[in-house]
Amino acid sequence: MLRRHVLGAVFRRNFASYFSGVIGYLFIVAFVLAGALLAFREQFFTNNLANLDQLNTYFPQLLLFIIPAITMGVWAEEKKLGTDELLFTLPVSDLEVLIGKYLAVVAVYSVVLLFSLTHCLVLEWIGDPDWGLIATTYLGYWLAGCALLSAGMVASFLTNSSTVAFVVGTLICAVPVYIGYLPVPNWLVSLIGHDRLFEQLSIAGQFQPFGIGVVPVVGVLYFISFAGLMLYINLVLIGERHWAGGSRGVNMGWQYTVRAVSLAITLISANSLLANVNRRIDMTSERLYTLTPTTKRLLSELRAERPVMIQAFVSQSVPREYVSVKTSLLGLLAQYQQYGGGNLTTRIVTVAPFSAEAEEAKKYGIEPRKVQSERGGRIQVDDVFLGCVVNSGSNEVVVPFIDTAIPIEYELTRSVRTAAKETRRTIGILDTDARLMGGFDTQTFRSLPEWRIVSELKKQYTVESVSAATPIDEKKYDVLLAVLPSSLDQQGMQNFVNYVRTGKPVLIFDDPFPAFNPGLSPRQPKPRPGGMMMGGMPPEQKADGGKATSLTNLLGIQWIHDRVVWADTIMVLHPEYADVVRPEMVAISKKSGLDEAFSPRSEITNGLQELLLFFSGTIERREGSKLKFEPLLRTGAASGLLEWDEFVRPGFFGNIDLEDNPRRTMDEFAHVVAAEIRSEEGAKDKLHVIYVADADLISDWFFMVRERRMYGLDLDNVSFVLNAVDALAGDEDFIALRKRRPKHRTLTAVERETAKFIEQSAKEREKAAEDAKTALDATKKKLKEKIEKIEKDESLDPIQREQLKAIALEEERRRLEVTQAEIDQKKERTIDEIRARTERQIRQIEHRYYLLATIIPPIPAVVLGLLFWIRRLQKEQSEVPPSRRRSAA
Repeated sequence: MLRRHVLGAVFRRNFASYFSGVIGYLFIVAFVLAGALLAFREQFFTNNLANLDQLNTYFPQLLLFIIPAITMGVWAEEKKLGTDELLFTLPVSDLEVLIGKYLAVVAVYSVVLLFSLTHCLVLEWIGDPDWGLIATTYLGYWLAGCALLSAGMVASFLTNSSTVAFVVGTLICAVPVYIGYLPVPNWLVSLIGHDRLFEQLSIAGQFQPFGIGVVPVVGVLYFISFAGLMLYINLVLIGERHWAGGSRGVNMGWQYTVRAVSLAITLISANSLLANVNRRIDMTSERLYTLTPTTKRLLSELRAERPVMIQAFVSQSVPREYVSVKTSLLGLLAQYQQYGGGNLTTRIVTVAPFSAEAEEAKKYGIEPRKVQSERGGRIQVDDVFLGCVVNSGSNEVVVPFIDTAIPIEYELTRSVRTAAKETRRTIGILDTDARLMGGFDTQTFRSLPEWRIVSELKKQYTVESVSAATPIDEKKYDVLLAVLPSSLDQQGMQNFVNYVRTGKPVLIFDDPFPAFNPGLSPRQPKPRPGGMMMGGMPPEQKADGGKATSLTNLLGIQWIHDRVVWADTIMVLHPEYADVVRPEMVAISKKSGLDEAFSPRSEITNGLQELLLFFSGTIERREGSKLKFEPLLRTGAASGLLEWDEFVRPGFFGNIDLEDNPRRTMDEFAHVVAAEIRSEEGAKDKLHVIYVADADLISDWFFMVRERRMYGLDLDNVSFVLNAVDALAGDEDFIALRKRRPKHRTLTAVERETAKFIEQSAKEREKAAEDAKTALDATKKKLKEKIEKIEKDESLDPIQREQLKAIALEEERRRLEVTQAEIDQKKERTIDEIRARTERQIRQIEHRYYLLATIIPPIPAVVLGLLFWIRRLQKEQSEVPPSRRRSAA
């Protein structure tokens, strides 16, 4: 029975001893300063997220410094001073002394962490952190430290030198910190069936869930198990004095060794067996790792006559970046079976390469993904299975691979609901030059794959190709999707317009400059069958010359078919890409300064955070239109428009090239790039259309970005398109699920300051382009005046006049070419200088915040240490007799 007053006495003695000298405060200051340097380094500003991800990466290594610093004297100083013998002669048990000392070092470490909370104050100052995430992160810090403290105490007991104890403690603590980087021996892999044992036993591996905002039961048990094992070893070492020596000493030593090893094996086995248990507490503000009410409701509505089976095909061993995906998938499946009752069953199939299970997965269309990873310092490529198939009767939905950024709950819930329904709604894909359904391309003579948006829609809907060559059946399709309808011929456009007039829901994507294939721009002629090199029939003409006026007139909107919008928002959101992006890559975000960049009144856009458009057009409501016009997506005010000839120039072989730095004039209007258009009640034409002035928004590239958050981008393009389809189809169950994601908690203070420089830079670039145009116009004006002078010279006969004009034109043409080249070079130099200066200004802002973020956190510890030092000097001075002071006569 542990006695509280004994524990308290040991605790107070050891806790006070740590803060009795200045060295303890120095260690705290060093720890907090090191944490600040790691937390707020350059990558922190590049990521532009108000969290401690950068510190999380290196925190286990940081513990190798502070843990031995706290524990090095807990036993070593006792031995050095000989007080350990006195301590154990008192009427206290070994366990009471051990627990009292352990609680003392835990309290010291807790104080150290409290001082490091200044990192959180810095986050609140420059950003908008998720305090639930911060709480779990610090809980992980505390548990990891408490576990290693017990190991540090073992090192301190082995010597009577604090310095040696520090070194030995570092070496012992390094084992659980770095063990995850070691390769598991082949014989052990064959024994346990996977090669992630060492990672499961590492501090970093167990801390990872805490860093994303959840408290896993397995992680808590791991840290408790580790601390329990090390404390047991402590207790054995303390009790050695009772049985060491004599004839039985050696036998007792081996006996305790076997006991410790057995306990270690038992704890390792238990943690390994519990590794796939997914019991956890979700502390994120958005409850990202808890089943939503929508999912629970849909699962409760499953019927006994249509039971659902989810089969998950997962690799036994997956690369490190996919461990959390696999764990989340298995955990969610357990919850689905729980809430689905007897109407939903799950089957987990562990897949090894070239096995019968792998062949079974392939029959369902689940293919392995080749993933490159590093293990034990070696680069290797693994075949990874992480897919699901959901069956209900004859219905089947396949999710071939769940990548790192795929919302797993959304994929599973959608698949379950789709499979459980007896019928699906039908989406029609209009045949246009965009070729969404793929097929054989008569221009390039190759087979085109279907777009990813079509594959995505097939997971929820029946998808069919629709020809506009004949009247479209208005009763067959729940939603009609039309990409680049401006490419239709006159008959096809008429049939399409007639269908829109029926009031059936239509989703339209048109684009003045589709970046995925600029040759399909409305200004360009339709592709020639057989290609340019093969001759063949001349291409058909586009309806309305590509302007789609019959469609826009019906919708009561103005869409200029050869005009694009630009905006500087992308420079604010992603300054790290300032040298590789251009303002025509328009980012839609509230960070643009426009609160209604996403319509808060529409379920389609409410809750979205960022979209990216390439060379998008704009639309606006025509004056006098009686249709309801709800803007869904709008640019910021720091934007403008470019005409076709301003951003495009002729290229080789009839192609088109982009101007590198067109003259951009800011008009300070928020331009609409997408809108929902509906008829008023009682109107003759029952229209319901969502019109988007950019087709690149749904290109395959955005699906790749979505799956892995490539380039650090977390875009809502795919969610916006799927939300629009669902809203038009009247199937809104999944819209809330798609919006379920971490809020963009960015560094708002940094963004506010950098936005000023970016706006100033845009105005200066605009002025440079305007000056270049003015200078070029002046040169052209001189040429014109010279020609007019020759024409008005009556002393010249017609032949002389034409000769002089030809000579003048040739001279001025050459001079104009030289002048234009000089003007363009000057403009490029000016723009490069502006860009470089803007980059320097942004770096200076980030560097200033970095300095403040690293200087501020240690200040409380420094102040407290100085106060203690001054008080100690005063106390020492007061204890010196007056006669022995230097000031005495």
